[in-house]
Amino acid sequence: MENAAYIGLSRQMTLRRELDIVANNIANADTTGFKVEQLLLGAEVGERARNDAVRPGVSFVLDRGVGRDYGQGPLNQTGRPLDFGIEGEGVFFEIETDQGPAYTRDGAFTLDPEGRLVTEAGHRVQGQGGEIILDPALGQPAVAADGAISQNGLPVGQLKLVRFDALAALSKGGDGLYRNASNAAAMDATDARVRQGMLEGSNVNPILEITNLIEISRAYERITRMIENTNDLSRRAVERLGRTS
Repeated sequence: MENAAYIGLSRQMTLRRELDIVANNIANADTTGFKVEQLLLGAEVGERARNDAVRPGVSFVLDRGVGRDYGQGPLNQTGRPLDFGIEGEGVFFEIETDQGPAYTRDGAFTLDPEGRLVTEAGHRVQGQGGEIILDPALGQPAVAADGAISQNGLPVGQLKLVRFDALAALSKGGDGLYRNASNAAAMDATDARVRQGMLEGSNVNPILEITNLIEISRAYERITRMIENTNDLSRRAVERLGRTS
């Protein structure tokens, strides 16, 4: 196979991956706290299909992983007293799961039968001193901008808001959660603000993602035609060589 076809195939492989990522972005355009993702590309120098000593290697397209934009999404009013939106980029609620600490921007919380503040999946929301327990008999909680929670004028806890020096330390863990995939320590985010009765929407731009979807499909088709033309050119060259020999 010709070098051009090898290079085209390497690009097609990354385009298929890009297509999956863009489709996932579009599917999560209405998911609370979702952060838009994109494929990170690089070049990998490899051996040519046929390489003379005076010719350099060829550069193939390489999948370097998925990048995530943690930019602020819009805060949407819900009116629910246990819905909390974070105002501040790169800041997360800390959640306790069976697999250890996790982090989320999805502040759609509720209470379990014991009155503990939990996510919709049942994971415990962490406060500065541990789990947060509310007493339904004391009425609806009030949450200050710094995350301090009170009921009937009495303090009951404070939401734990954290950030990381490098957001690359986080990896997706399902249920809208992120996990610390490194040894980086979470730090208190004292400058972030919590908005009660609001949820952060996805930062996906649907129009932009649909445009990306169209461009990826067209690029895949162009490379397919290039590979077909390259193979056809090679076939005709072999046929002509056969006739002249």
